[in-house]
Amino acid sequence: MSEATTDLDDLATRLDRDHVFHSWSAQAGLTPTVIAGGSGSVVWDHAGRRYLDFSSQLVNVNIGHQHPAVIRAIHDQADVLATVGPAAASLVRGEAAKRIADRAPEGFSKVFFTNGGADAVENAIRMARLHTGRDKVLSTYRSYHGNTGAAIVATGDWRRMPNEFARGHVHFFGPYLYRSEFWATTPEEESARALRHLERVIQSEGPATIAAILLESVPGTAGILVPPPGYLAGVRAIADKYDILLILDEVMCGFGRTGRWFAFQGYDVVPDLITFAKGVNSGYVPIGGVVISDPIAATFDERVFPGGLTYSGHLLGAASIVGALDAMESEGIVDNARRIGAEAIGPGLRELAERHPAIGEVRGEGVFWAIEFVTDRETREPVDAATIGRIKSELVSRDLLPFVAENRIHVVPPCVVTHDEVAQALAIYDEAFAAAL
Repeated sequence: MSEATTDLDDLATRLDRDHVFHSWSAQAGLTPTVIAGGSGSVVWDHAGRRYLDFSSQLVNVNIGHQHPAVIRAIHDQADVLATVGPAAASLVRGEAAKRIADRAPEGFSKVFFTNGGADAVENAIRMARLHTGRDKVLSTYRSYHGNTGAAIVATGDWRRMPNEFARGHVHFFGPYLYRSEFWATTPEEESARALRHLERVIQSEGPATIAAILLESVPGTAGILVPPPGYLAGVRAIADKYDILLILDEVMCGFGRTGRWFAFQGYDVVPDLITFAKGVNSGYVPIGGVVISDPIAATFDERVFPGGLTYSGHLLGAASIVGALDAMESEGIVDNARRIGAEAIGPGLRELAERHPAIGEVRGEGVFWAIEFVTDRETREPVDAATIGRIKSELVSRDLLPFVAENRIHVVPPCVVTHDEVAQALAIYDEAFAAAL
């Protein structure tokens, strides 16, 4: 470790503390980890200290850090043309949209590009309201949909409460068997009772007032809540019964995270609108969007769609999508996520649960898992923030970057993670839990 590289870490820390205002944080006590470079599932600081990135940053670096195909695609496009307005036609933008539509269900031909996931949700809500002529949007309490006007109010967790400026939002409880709101004891009971609850909310709100039901296909930040059998198909049936649109938010769970191109493809359901961002290009350039079913797209054939962004379909973002999706296809990266979840992460986490009584439940699929910590397995009382803070500190001290949410550690490495890296991470988790709990 040279003095010069250590000085760079110190400089990065000082500049960050002096000038960067961080999201979702009280600013005074922050001590962010310096990251200077990365490759695959590993990042490092200027001094060369290496970390396993089992957060994928914000669960978005699905293809891993610095994948050469994505970097090359961005470079090549920058050499030709860096940006053009959204009103123009561009080959690379069209190629990006086609690649996304090709992986969506039949009947989805059009893609509206946004700057990221929050404004993808925002515009999906706008489309649903204009298409139906109705106002209300139903979403779950355990959800996160982004930090713009309607998206943050559609969010169910505490972050919506200081931001409730948008109108027409109603929340309901989705399925979560480990902490069931419905006194359920089996996945089948949880599914049936959650569906009954949703239908009663619709009936009570008035079906003719509701434009859409908005759900994360697999809720992510809320706890990686894999839907029980029949739930998403049941929501689709209820939406059809009352002529309500179904928007599935795939911003976090899409493009390989669950071991499928879209998470909903494992649950016998087809939505009306699909939002995406994060994994579509692993966040190398900010971009997101809405995949639009043909009937909704046709609404705006002769009617102006009153929405747009200066950077909609930005050319460097479009190029990064083309590079990322082509590489994920040719290298079998989505299948790797599915396989490593089934063969390594899932079994490894269940073994940890057998050794550590504070682990109440592990759940997930692909490279999308949660470890839920409790003070007592019988009462399922969540551990406090201080305990999770100790676990996080122990993990970072052992060179693993975790994703922390409430009483949980989310195990969310890039889709390119290897068996050896998973084994290394599992050993670190084991040691950290023993030290912190």
